[in-house]
Parts: sequence; structure tokens; C-alpha cells
Amino acid sequence: MTAVLGTRPDPGKTRVRKPGPWSAPPRPVWEEEPSPAGQAGKGLALGLACLAILFPLWIVIVTSLQTKRTIDEAGGLVVIPKGVTFVAYQELLGGGQVQRAALVSVGVTVVGTLFSMAVSVLCAYGLSRSGSLGHRWILMSLLATMFFGAGLIPTYLLVQALGLTDTYLALILPSAVSVFNILVLRAFFMNISQELVDSARIDGAGEWRILFRIVMPLSRAVVAVISLFYAVGYWSAWFNASIYLTDQDMMPLQNVMIQLVQKQERPVGLSAQINTGQLSPLAIQMAVMVLALLPVAVLSPFVQKHFKKGMLTGAVKG
Repeated sequence: MTAVLGTRPDPGKTRVRKPGPWSAPPRPVWEEEPSPAGQAGKGLALGLACLAILFPLWIVIVTSLQTKRTIDEAGGLVVIPKGVTFVAYQELLGGGQVQRAALVSVGVTVVGTLFSMAVSVLCAYGLSRSGSLGHRWILMSLLATMFFGAGLIPTYLLVQALGLTDTYLALILPSAVSVFNILVLRAFFMNISQELVDSARIDGAGEWRILFRIVMPLSRAVVAVISLFYAVGYWSAWFNASIYLTDQDMMPLQNVMIQLVQKQERPVGLSAQINTGQLSPLAIQMAVMVLALLPVAVLSPFVQKHFKKGMLTGAVKG
């Protein structure tokens, strides 16, 4: 029978509602419904995990925003704030060694990430083509470096022989390429539909055009994630600067933070304020930590959003 227009549905019949975008996915038939105790236990465990992560961060941020008197009354780290002051940040960003170190870290991170991604993408794309020249030998050589390394002294001698000491290239080139990231990119490139590549070749496209017009747009997800890995690595790096640089004016932000935390040196321009009691050394240390954590904390949500979008864009229907 055909349904009559304008009739109301039977109130005795139950409707099956489709899950919304924020509703939980349907459970398999063999999985039981969670008990209230189980849900409460999961919520408690998740809450404790979030507290263990956010509470130290809260202490660092609050302490950086307090005056010297408040920090002295608390006996060190401050949990409950008493007012807010940005004196520590104003002094750090007002010029001097910390501001210069932050600019160095930004420059090394941007240039290093672009260089590392260019080398990694080109290498991964070449290795993803099974018929490329020296494909197997190059792949075996890269895999060997994951298990065998030259060591610190030969690496330092190589950097010194190339004349890279006391240069910003020493912060980029020794750790420019990660074999693991290349293998991840290679695996993603190999999963791209071969029919798309073959059709582009039939239309007369070369390898460069295939890479930048087909492979890269379909690989936004993995490119975004690997770029984040490289950027975080460059931003957090401090070891290369400690062994390859001797000029304090060239030190990145992480090395200046280590000097502050270990109280080895005080940044130029802050010694007078600290000695006269206008600034607390602990507030300066916490402020530098916040500046070091801020870029990663701000950029990570945007990269995750782009990662989800890239996954949808890179999907191939067949």
C-alpha cells in the first residue's frame, strides 16, 4: 500500500534515530552497554590524566605572571595567583639575548623545516617509484643508518671539516633528514592510486608535474604531520647548538632557557633588574618556558585540523 499524504505516524511505533555528528557510534551486537561504574571509572581516569598534564602547566604560567613579592611569599612556585603582571614578559621581549634567541629559533625552525621537507619528499617520491635508478640500494643504505651510526666524534669532525661550526647551518644540516619520516612518506606515496599516475603520464605530464599536481595534493595529511614533526624537532633542539656554537649571540631559545634554569648565566639586560629585586629569577625562568612551549601549543590544533581535512582530500574512490 502507498502511504497517504498528510497522515501522522503511529505513536506506538518506535523510530530509529540516525546518529548525529557528535553522538557515539553504534556498538557491535556482541558488546555490552557500559555500566555506570565503568563510565565513572573512565571519566575519573581521563580527568586524572588531564590534571596530571595541565596542573604543572598551570603552575608554570601562573608563576611567570606573578610579582617577586608573591613568589617569595609562596616560597617558590605559585599555585593560586594574586593578581597578574607581565613584567617578566616585557623584559624578555624588550630586547637583549632572549629576544634574539627567539628570533634565531624561529628562523632555524622555518628554514630547517622547509629544507627537511623538500629533501624528504623528493627522496620518498623517488623511492616510491619501483623502477627508479638505484632504488633498492638507496633504500637499503637509508635503512642501515637507522641501526648503525657514526657517533658523536666523527660527526663533529665532519661538521668542523666542512666549516659549519659557528654557523646556523650547523643547527640544520646534521639533523636535516629523518629516515623514519622518509619511510612514512614513501609508504603514503605508494598507496596513491597508480591509475591516476598512469593517466597523467598518458596526458604528457612529467615526474615533477605528477609530484606537485597529483601526489602532493593527495598527501596533505602526511605532509602536515611530518612537517609538524620536523618543526617541533628544530624548535626543541639544543644539543647541536651546545657543541657546534661558541658565540652566545647565536644561541637558540632552548639553550638560553637551559642557562636560565641551571642558573649558569643571566641574559644580557636582566641582571640589573634581578639584582635590584625588581624581577624574580623564578618568574623569568617560567616565562622563558612559556615562550618555548607557546608555538607548539598554538600550531598543533591547526595541524590536526589540516590532518583530518587531508585525509578526506586524499581518499580515492574506486
